[in-house]
Amino acid sequence: MSARENILARIRGAQGKPGGEPTAADLGRVRAVMANPVNGPQPAFAHPPDLLVQFLKECDRVGTTHAQVASEADIPREVARYLAAAGLEARIVAWPAFAHLDWASAGVTFESRPARRDDRTGLTGCTCAVAETGTTLLLSSPDQPKVTALLPETHVCVVRKSRLLGTLEEAFALVRREQGELPRSAFFVSGPSRTADIEQTMVIGAHGPYRVHVIIAP
Repeated sequence: MSARENILARIRGAQGKPGGEPTAADLGRVRAVMANPVNGPQPAFAHPPDLLVQFLKECDRVGTTHAQVASEADIPREVARYLAAAGLEARIVAWPAFAHLDWASAGVTFESRPARRDDRTGLTGCTCAVAETGTTLLLSSPDQPKVTALLPETHVCVVRKSRLLGTLEEAFALVRREQGELPRSAFFVSGPSRTADIEQTMVIGAHGPYRVHVIIAP
């Protein structure tokens, strides 16, 4: 018996299921549960009366700055304002979904391509945002390269109000409805990258962007 088989046999034994491979009935029950997941207990704040207020509150808590725009056409001006306020170069790389906007009038140099090592600011959208934790969910694809969110020092993310959800469970349910299954890369962003692995000293930007700025758009 291999180590893997031995471990699984011990688990089945502890569950009152003597050794041997799972039966067809066992597998059927597992598949049924996976196909119809049930949410566990959730805190009251996971379902606030105003999702946007809760989301922005959590953004403040995790260190994500934020702004709201009245229309999609206002996104370039907000990006320009943010870059100027942060003392950053008015140059971004972005997902193709934003290439149609008027970046020239805003004074921002726009490149629709995956980020490279020398790029300082990346602009992306997101699949949805979670009010409970101030988190955005990004799914990778050829038109949504993950490096644009993870490689530059600054990540600017556009969140559509219609894609603002209450909980992580709702986010996973949305992905199951729209995608069927997760793509090769799916990642949650909750503020700037940070770690306290070394002597419990907090370091910002250890594994990703130093700054995360969210733009709430219609």
